[in-house]
Amino acid sequence: MEKRQLPNGPNASQRIYLIGRLRKAVKWATLFSQLCALKADSRTSLEAEAYESYMKGSLLFEQDQNWDVALMHFKSARAVYEELGKYGDLDNQVLCRERVEELEPSIRYCLHKIGQSNLQASELLNIGDMEGPALDLFKAKLEAVMAEARSQQAASMTEFHWLGHRFPISNAKTRVAILKAQELEKDIHGPSADSIPADKRLVIFDKIFSAYHDARGYIRADLATTGSAESVKDDLNGLDKAVSAVLGERTIERNLLLVKVAKSKLPKRHDDKNEKVTKPEELVRLYDLLLQNTSDLSDLVSSGRDKNVEEISFAEDCSNKSLAFRAERCFFVAKSYSVAGMRAEAYALYSRARSLADDALKKLQRLNSDNKIMVKELEDLFNECRSNSCIEHAMGIMEEKRTQENLSERVSNISLAGAELLEKFLLEKLDVYESAVGDSNVKRAPRITGFPPAFQAISRNPIVLDLAYNTIEFPSIENRMKKDRKAKGGFMSRIFG
Repeated sequence: MEKRQLPNGPNASQRIYLIGRLRKAVKWATLFSQLCALKADSRTSLEAEAYESYMKGSLLFEQDQNWDVALMHFKSARAVYEELGKYGDLDNQVLCRERVEELEPSIRYCLHKIGQSNLQASELLNIGDMEGPALDLFKAKLEAVMAEARSQQAASMTEFHWLGHRFPISNAKTRVAILKAQELEKDIHGPSADSIPADKRLVIFDKIFSAYHDARGYIRADLATTGSAESVKDDLNGLDKAVSAVLGERTIERNLLLVKVAKSKLPKRHDDKNEKVTKPEELVRLYDLLLQNTSDLSDLVSSGRDKNVEEISFAEDCSNKSLAFRAERCFFVAKSYSVAGMRAEAYALYSRARSLADDALKKLQRLNSDNKIMVKELEDLFNECRSNSCIEHAMGIMEEKRTQENLSERVSNISLAGAELLEKFLLEKLDVYESAVGDSNVKRAPRITGFPPAFQAISRNPIVLDLAYNTIEFPSIENRMKKDRKAKGGFMSRIFG
């Protein structure tokens, strides 16, 4: 099973090893089924037969042969699991349903290989998105089928259409890469795009970027090897410009998706306390990227000499998006100043964002734009800027008034003696309804209690004076002391003692 679950599929030696192990598994599954038919009850016997059919189908599946026989084995196993899933306890029913779901992609793949399915090759990618240990067997096979199908479709694809232009595609590798990107774009632009989770959509965007980058690489390689034919170079340069423009559009769409995810995690909009909260600065950075992407795309489209009506309309659309992104960026810059407690700056930026949103709305209305989503977002932004500017104005007046009151109170409490009046700690005013922490926007240390604590006078043990020492008569110890020989005599006395 480990060989079947390799990320890039097994190589040649691993494939030989895998087929050998599958043959042994089929042999033991057959013996086990025969044993259960003789000794076990009917339910256990059916489960053993289903397992035997599944292993036989898996062996044929891996050998890429006898697809009709493999299909028969898979269908037999599915029928048994469907019947067993109707009876027994809840855990057994759930397990049987999981087996049926894991067998379904294998059956669909076999039908596709023998030509009895109306399933399109592009729809096989949905099988790879499913989960289950049995699906790891043919992830590499699916990619091979998709590459084969794209190669067949690429034969009929001769031009790339973009903003009214048609660019011929002569390189087969370029056609395959562009087809791969266009198939992936159907997932994010189709009717079921909203039901796809954001993380999976980001993965699809990464695959689209990879495909378009491959296409650009093939185009530029053709440019480097082409001759002196100016018409061929013009076509390749135009194709490179078109692919780069489409890549820029998908980059903007991906960054807009990141903005949507970040906005859903703002403090007022998000309920999961364990999830990371988005800061306004993060959205400012995302809108900086969007502004840069829009500017690059507008410069790329406007770089040609002769521009048609569609290119002019596309450039105006980029200008409208840039103005809307500027308004959004200014709004979140104002929000970051508001969080920092800078009311005047936040009020000015909210007013500026409101002005930018109003200009963008008027421009869209003047051009009769059909982008209802952008119009709705700008209207919401305009109203939110107005409400936030009013809030900041009110908060600024309240803080200014509070500052004046505190200043007048401190002036009235000035002592002529010069003694400084210190604010009390929380432990000293527990009977007063007043915050010891203060305003969260003002950087001031909270006064809970004094630390380190002040010195206090404490009682100590009584002093004991040893007065009896002076009246004690100690015995003489002179006889135990060493005698001084030098004081008793001269040289002879030291010799004879």
